[in-house]
Amino acid sequence: MGINTERDIEANLQIGPTDAGMVRLFVEAGGTEIPMDFDPDEADEIAEEIRAAAKAARAIRG
Repeated sequence: MGINTERDIEANLQIGPTDAGMVRLFVEAGGTEIPMDFDPDEADEIAEEIRAAAKAARAIRG
């Protein structure tokens, strides 16, 4: 399975700060919960990667 492999799976994504000063991405799908905590600098890097991917996807769409 790779980034271009489509799946018919529903998932919920929540993003927010924790009381420990971290940024949490919380993914829930099919009864599985995946909490991922990042320090604010790492979260900024992830946000930049998401923006760059969105820009690349727009270029593909034309």
